[in-house]
This record gives sequence, C-alpha cells and structure tokens, in this order.
Amino acid sequence: MAHIGRRALLAGAAAVIAATTGGPALAGPRISGPLPGQGAGTPEFRGMWIATVSNVDWPSRSGLSAATQRRELIDLLDTAVRRRLNAVILQVRPAADALWPSPFEPWSQWLTGEQGVDPGWDPLGTAVAEAHARGLELHAWFNPYRVAHHTDLDRLVPEHPARQDGWTVAYGGRLYYNPGVPQVRRFVQEAMLDAVTRYRLDAVHWDDYFYPYPVEGEYFDDDAAYEEYGAGFASRAAWRRHNTDTLVREMSERLRALRPAVRFGISPFGIWRNSDRDPAGSKTRGLSAYDDLYADTRKWVGQGWIDYVVPQAYWHIGHPTADYAALVPWWAKTVAGTRVSLYVGEGLYRCAADSPTAAWRDPAELSKHVRFARGYPEVRGHVYFSAKQVSADPNGAMARVVADHYGSAVPPR
Repeated sequence: MAHIGRRALLAGAAAVIAATTGGPALAGPRISGPLPGQGAGTPEFRGMWIATVSNVDWPSRSGLSAATQRRELIDLLDTAVRRRLNAVILQVRPAADALWPSPFEPWSQWLTGEQGVDPGWDPLGTAVAEAHARGLELHAWFNPYRVAHHTDLDRLVPEHPARQDGWTVAYGGRLYYNPGVPQVRRFVQEAMLDAVTRYRLDAVHWDDYFYPYPVEGEYFDDDAAYEEYGAGFASRAAWRRHNTDTLVREMSERLRALRPAVRFGISPFGIWRNSDRDPAGSKTRGLSAYDDLYADTRKWVGQGWIDYVVPQAYWHIGHPTADYAALVPWWAKTVAGTRVSLYVGEGLYRCAADSPTAAWRDPAELSKHVRFARGYPEVRGHVYFSAKQVSADPNGAMARVVADHYGSAVPPR
C-alpha cells in the first residue's frame, strides 16, 4: 500500500515554519451543523478510553486486515453500549502519526506495523459514524508531543516532520517534540485540527503527556530553546509551564473559532500540586502535574480554556499518599463556579483478583468510587481506563459499577 507522499507532509510542516502566528487556512472541508451531546442539563458522562499506542486496546495487534481491524473496533463500541456507557475516547494520534488520512503526519505504525503505510480504510471516519449510530459520543484523543518509542530519527519515515532540525528531544529512550519551540507548538495544533475539519467529532481530547514524566538520571535537553525563548522568565520551570499553557490556550482559541460546538477536554495527572508545596494543593504526597510535568492544570480550569477535565484519579479510597477521597473533593472545589465539567478518570486496569493491593482485589472498589463522587454535584461523570478492561472485566468491577449505578438504560447525551 502507498506511503503518504513526502511532498504532502513537508508542505504541511513548511507552512507552519513560515508562519508561527496566524497560520495558513486549514485544509479539508469545513463541517457545519449541530453535534450530538451538547447543551445544558445533559446526563452524566460515562466514557471509556480506547488506547491505540502499542496496541494497548485496539487493534489487538498491528498488521491485521482492514476488515479485522474494523470488526474489533465495532466490538469495542458495542461493548460500550453493553456496559451502558455513552462516550468513547479514541486515541487517533498516538505518536506524531494519524489514524486518518492526514496531510501532516504519516499513518500510524500501530495499524499496519509500518509507519506511513495506508491501512486501506479510514479508522477515524468509521469510528465517528459507527459511534454516532449507536448513540455514543466520539472524542478524538490526541497526544501532542510524543514522537516515538525510540530515539532514532532515521527510523521515522523519510518525510516525517519530526526530522526538522531542533524540533525533537531524546529522553528516557523515547523521542519527543520540543514544547519550547514555537514552530513545534504551531505544527502540532495544525496536525490535530485537520481532523476537526474533516469529521463530526464531539470533542478534542488530550491526555496527561506534555513534558514527559521524570526519568531518574536523565536530562531533558531543551537548553537551546530555553536560551532562545526563555528570556524574562524567573526559571526554566516557569518557562516550561508557560509553553504548556500557551499550547492549551492557543488550541482552545483556535478550536472555538473553527468549530465552537466541538468540546475541548484534557485528562491530566490526578495531582495538581501537593499541599506541602502549595497551600492550595491537595492533601497528597505524590508526583504532581505542576512541579514535575510543567502543566498548570488548575489554571486551565480557572481560565476556562477547556470545556471538561478528567483528572486521572487512579488510586483507591484510603491510599496513603494519594487518596481518592482527597482528590475528588479537591477537583470538585476547583471546578466549582466555572463553566468546566468535571469527569473523574477511573483506573479500571488496576482491578484484578491477583492485585497486590487489597482494595483493587475488591470488585466493589470502583462502585464505591462512583458512590463517593456522587456526593459532589460538580462531578458530572466518570471515564474508565481502558477499553480492554471494560470488555474483559477481570474481577467483575465494571459489572458491579453498571449494576449499582447505571440502571437499565443508557442516558442519551
């Protein structure tokens, strides 16, 4: 099958290099008309993530036929309906690639086993149509900065935009776009917004990966970018947070100008800051988005740059350093009085009969989470990681949630 042309990919990158502000008009048809699931008073959000990176959830392995890939995707959508969910969050740009025919980036290797090879069908287009046919919202999940699970630029397709000089940083055995380079920030926005112009998406969704998670003994070498763009900031940490803030704010502004009906949601690491570092933080003692990932997630809520937030509260009730019962009230207080909806990210993947943690061996643990969260009116729903566990449900935790809380019918959104 044909590779995406070098000319098409580099033309997209070149347009961004030429104009880091304002930018060219986005290619592709503009879609008008209402989208499902919008408006005040909508019922609770019940979602699941479908991760495609490393074939976590789908496809079950790379290199499957188009027909088999499609059948597996449909099975996951049917699973969402069977579990009485009303939304799926599908990862469509797992690593500077695409699960649609993008003019900016190559086809994802997780489809065919080889980056840049056309899988013979349009996964995102199919997902949107089939999800909506089942009454499900389709949120397109993009990872802004991850490029590869290796550090060798020569292993990328020859036309890959990441080959631009100075655009990437190798760190922890992986390759990342450099968030400190304005051209990079502009390019990744263009790449993601291309999908918005082409499909009836219900939302653009980002995960918790901005600057990478710390790796002991490793140095994220953004020295050149800091020297060029970091003047006037009190510290490199403040500059890095500014870079992340800028990406979020600009994407918010551009999305609302392009397709105001499409929501913008982010699923950050569950801890904003610990209270021992900041009195406004949560009573936790773990890694934090603000200090370790340079992501001021609370600011994005306060500024109204996002429409919903899904903190990954992947700890059990009573956890000694990051108690679910401490995090949910903190996030409820954070969104109170704002226009931002709060959905809680649930670590279904932790639920297993052989878990080393007693709480996760209990099939009722997640049901307790939902019950606890319903004590806070700011919590508008839950999202479960991930689809594989929603389907297999190894210790019955998902079935318990459905039986205890999700009634006999799926609420439309």
